[in-house]
Amino acid sequence: MKIVLLGPPGCGKGTQGVRLSEKYNLPQLSTGEILRRAIAEGTSLGGKAASFMNKGQLVPSDLIINLMGERLLEADCKNGYILDGFPRRVDQAEGLEKMLGDSKLDAVINIEVSEAKVVKRLSGRRQCSKCQDLYHVEFSPPKKDGVCDKCGGSLYQRDDDKEETILNRLDVYKKETAPLIGYYQKKGLLMNVNGSADSSKVFDEICSLIDKR
Repeated sequence: MKIVLLGPPGCGKGTQGVRLSEKYNLPQLSTGEILRRAIAEGTSLGGKAASFMNKGQLVPSDLIINLMGERLLEADCKNGYILDGFPRRVDQAEGLEKMLGDSKLDAVINIEVSEAKVVKRLSGRRQCSKCQDLYHVEFSPPKKDGVCDKCGGSLYQRDDDKEETILNRLDVYKKETAPLIGYYQKKGLLMNVNGSADSSKVFDEICSLIDKR
């Protein structure tokens, strides 16, 4: 079973990917994980990727596709996988399609969440400056405002959780990734899920859709 997870930042792709990986016994693969691993292992492609990243440049799509191609050939991907954050653009989706050949994707799950909901979710996150524990001012607040329950460290808002940064990330998503929704819809692979619901309900809905394929 080969599944792609789509959705804007803050929609819960990572959380759902972990749970789906456990339920269906499939590896959850992300571009970031594959890049870090290739660089750490000192592979040829990893070295090429590092040369771009060290300059603060984006890794080209063809290199990302080649790295993903190598990863999909590994033994744990034999029965399928869950792609989280890849493909990111239509050209990467086209590259993935060529790479898979007759072995096509089974489903593309698009987790739908409104922009306002994304901003609320991400801007409310707080992290401990000492132990790095995460909180949310509304959904999982600390017992004492601004203080970590675990170690007593001060909580802060990360730069990437500030509203201006979130809106910029959403703008990039709309320009680069959202076109994949129409791309996969035309291929009859797209399945939409309401990501605003409780995460357990979202998970149950995703599993129900997958099991019907």
